[in-house]
Amino acid sequence: MAYVERVNRAVDYVLAHLSRPLRLEDVARAARISPFHFHRIFRSLLGETLADFVKRRRLDRALYQMAHAPRMSLTEVALRSGFSSSSDFSRCFKQRFGTAPRAFDVRGWQASHGEDIELLTARQAALASGKKLAAPDPAHLRRLPPGGNPDRFRAKLVELPARTVAYIRVRKPYQGMGVVAAAERLMAWAEQRGFADGQWLGYQWEDPELVPLDQCHYYVAVVVDDFRPAGEIGRYEFPPMVVAQVELRGDIELELRALQWLYKTWLPRSGFVPDDQPCFEAWIGRPFAHGMSHFELFAQLPVRRG
Repeated sequence: MAYVERVNRAVDYVLAHLSRPLRLEDVARAARISPFHFHRIFRSLLGETLADFVKRRRLDRALYQMAHAPRMSLTEVALRSGFSSSSDFSRCFKQRFGTAPRAFDVRGWQASHGEDIELLTARQAALASGKKLAAPDPAHLRRLPPGGNPDRFRAKLVELPARTVAYIRVRKPYQGMGVVAAAERLMAWAEQRGFADGQWLGYQWEDPELVPLDQCHYYVAVVVDDFRPAGEIGRYEFPPMVVAQVELRGDIELELRALQWLYKTWLPRSGFVPDDQPCFEAWIGRPFAHGMSHFELFAQLPVRRG
């Protein structure tokens, strides 16, 4: 079994059990690597130790809940994110962010990181349309305040069954054309196995408005029947979930506005909070079928009752 496949298994095990205690022996067993060799292999492929990876993902989840479920107590945030106690959470949070979670300016943090993703989105849109963008247009940034809905987005609650996906994980997806290349490789793999006409998905466990872009990973995936993972093609099982779904047909800026509307306007008024699952791009047809300037997909935000 290739080491990439083994580390995929380890990462998937961590993500599926993040809210529970995670022992090295259990993660190594899921990866089918001896605990003696696990540290070296995991760190060589991901650039961080298992302990650092687990702590970072738990803090990312906690920050996501603090940003999008503000009525949740910090104790509940800590326990849902996998910390053993609120004091353990506060200690780890202060080590990373320099302040206690209760004093942290989550809105300011979100705004500063949101500008990074919005600027990148504006540049990608300009490149896709063949235009030059010499400097960011301030009118493009923070373009959709809470309550604004000029595109007349409508969210529909959809119950999704449990799904098995084949995926390729892309590191640093906001640099270069790695996501498109991964989609092409997974498409070729799916064509050979009769999966290419299934439901195609894109998702991130990290929120790019809260996590530095160079720490984000993007997953190109397709819903499949059961299969045996191999090499860079991983396998993940999503549980049944409820999603708030918005249909989109337009450019990348339209998708960004839809996500802003879902999080800033729809979610606070809905009685729901985000579930512990990634937000999905569910493609209508195959991914990038219309190139990089026009997308047809459903934006799907997993939610649960608050």
